[in-house]
Amino acid sequence: MKKVFKYAVFSLGLVAASQGAVAAGDAAAGEAKTAVCAACHGVDGNSLVANFPKLAGLGEKYIVKQLKDIRTGRANGGRDVVEMTGMLNGMSDQDLADIAAYFSSKPMQLSGAKEIEVQASSGIKVDGLALGERVYRGGNTKTAVPACTGCHSPTGQGNSPAGYPRIGGQHAAYIEKQLRDFRSGTRWNDGDQKIMRQVAENMTDAEIIAVSNFIAGLN
Repeated sequence: MKKVFKYAVFSLGLVAASQGAVAAGDAAAGEAKTAVCAACHGVDGNSLVANFPKLAGLGEKYIVKQLKDIRTGRANGGRDVVEMTGMLNGMSDQDLADIAAYFSSKPMQLSGAKEIEVQASSGIKVDGLALGERVYRGGNTKTAVPACTGCHSPTGQGNSPAGYPRIGGQHAAYIEKQLRDFRSGTRWNDGDQKIMRQVAENMTDAEIIAVSNFIAGLN
């Protein structure tokens, strides 16, 4: 129970603690720098393919951190995204800040949640939407999984100044993959406190699938 209280304030933050100062971005300047991004993420940051996250409305601080981590690469303490290998190498910190400002200024379009069933650890199939909402809003006190609302708000809007991204409306498949990657340690750019890895380590497959689906329709 103590562990739940300790991490509840951080919650399902798809990353970010100790993000440091962020240069002020210029959304107008950023629009001209996003041509290379549009093919996968959409002109306005609303990607049509679940493999590529929606960037619209995520929050400048969060996007800047992810772009810098990707540019740095995992070998140097950042993050590897195979599809983006080398794409950011020639960009300055200001370029990344401008791109972040542009995408953050756009509204995210909802992916939408679905009526699903998921199989619990007991083998019993349960209502996935109900389970997803329960985990998002209340976590799982028995397994020390904190609620997601502490960082991402009850409506999934996140906390942009703190660097916690909007997740409401994001592709369910993308959210699910990130949670699985945090749980396995494949993704690790969640800061020295290992916030997301410690959140995801105790989540079951059913909880990950259910909460990801619920988030996709949250606004």
